[in-house]
Amino acid sequence: MKLTHTVVCSIVVALTAAAPALAALGGDATSVQSDLVRMKGALRISSSAGFTVHEITTSYGTVVREYLTPADKVFAISWRGPVIPDLRQMLGRYYGQYEQAASAPHPGGHRHLAIERPGLVLQSGGRMRAFYGRAWAPDLLPQNFSVSAVN
Repeated sequence: MKLTHTVVCSIVVALTAAAPALAALGGDATSVQSDLVRMKGALRISSSAGFTVHEITTSYGTVVREYLTPADKVFAISWRGPVIPDLRQMLGRYYGQYEQAASAPHPGGHRHLAIERPGLVLQSGGRMRAFYGRAWAPDLLPQNFSVSAVN
């Protein structure tokens, strides 16, 4: 009985450790490495006054930027390239808001989407092999940060 309990606990711990932790809007920086592996990309980090940008260039040519506060919270993301990244992964807990707003009729057809909710702002557009977008959580933006820097 004790051995069975130990084996079960070991399996649960191993599965938890093996589950991919994904950097997402509202998440922290500890998972950027997992994103890098999952996207099969290359990482470049740059810092500006009040925030850091982790830029991942994927193997298929899309550039994903994750904007982090000094406290290592992801407050904004952007993407540009031939393929839209996994938005469920990138938006994290905000994905439900995105999904609900995106399913409602919106002007601009399928090429452009603009969502402005109290907890989430998302803008995306493009055409085949040339997609772009950005999203941010207004309540997480650093003080004196201009969203025009999210590109």
